[in-house]
Amino acid sequence: MSASSPAPADRPWADALTGVGPMPSAHQRRLALRAALAGTAAGGPLVLPGVTDALGARLVEQTGFAAAYATGAGLANAQYGVPDLGLVSLGEVVDHVERLTEATALPVVVDADTGYGGPLSAMRTVRLLERAGAAALQLEDQEMPKRCGHFDDHRLIPTAHMQAKIAAVLDARTDDALVLVARTDARSAESLDAAIERGHAYVEAGADVLFVEAPRTVDELARVGRELAGVPLVVNVVEGGKTPQLELKEYADLGFDVVLFANYLMRSMMAAGRDALAHLAATGETASRAGAMATWAERQQLFHLPEFTAAEAHYDRPWVRSGGRA
Repeated sequence: MSASSPAPADRPWADALTGVGPMPSAHQRRLALRAALAGTAAGGPLVLPGVTDALGARLVEQTGFAAAYATGAGLANAQYGVPDLGLVSLGEVVDHVERLTEATALPVVVDADTGYGGPLSAMRTVRLLERAGAAALQLEDQEMPKRCGHFDDHRLIPTAHMQAKIAAVLDARTDDALVLVARTDARSAESLDAAIERGHAYVEAGADVLFVEAPRTVDELARVGRELAGVPLVVNVVEGGKTPQLELKEYADLGFDVVLFANYLMRSMMAAGRDALAHLAATGETASRAGAMATWAERQQLFHLPEFTAAEAHYDRPWVRSGGRA
């Protein structure tokens, strides 16, 4: 049974066995992401929520989004308790992405930071993340160790060095459907002019998508959209960050095809968790706050317990000697 075929009549739960049952292949997910990017003009921008764990990935899928973003900053914060200063290794990211792609059928766009070194390191990065199931890789042009794009004091590698990394990644990928997102932090490190110049250079080198980090004003966003038109563009919405927060249609009208909310979910869950723990610390009970929690049934449904239970019962049936199912 293929991952895209309907579940057999005797196993209606088969497609819900996330992590153990049939799933879309990495190639299928990459094609789905490319289709979503190609359809943004007619259907509005692709909204890309960031996730830090399997729970977040399942919530993004359940809510109906077309893809999820494996946020590097969120991974550092939520899984390791450190700031986004380039402290998480390639191996840790690969392990994380493997868990995410097993937890959801969605395409996963992976923040791969700088590629963890020069062109040869970037080649190894793409090969490992391809095998982990990534649908897209995002590479940025900061020196190592990198910093969050909405921090200060960025240092960049030369434009030609980033072009070499892009070329190396394209040579290393084994699936041409893998999407390469090139990010520049030149707006913060140098100027908007420099960021736009780098954007053109990265498209020349073969980037599929451009991500100019941290434009400061609507006019700057408009200029990015106008001068880099012709390639899908990402805008990163950081609540309290340096880029203006607008409506989706406004971003689309300014020329942006992907609206990234990298850490909205994590920060919302932080606030909800803080409030829940404050209540527990103050009252010593949780019953009066039950309405602010997911119900027991909602929790089990999100992780497909009914379908897993049905599968257990199915496979526990005795097999007849003829080889057919009893």
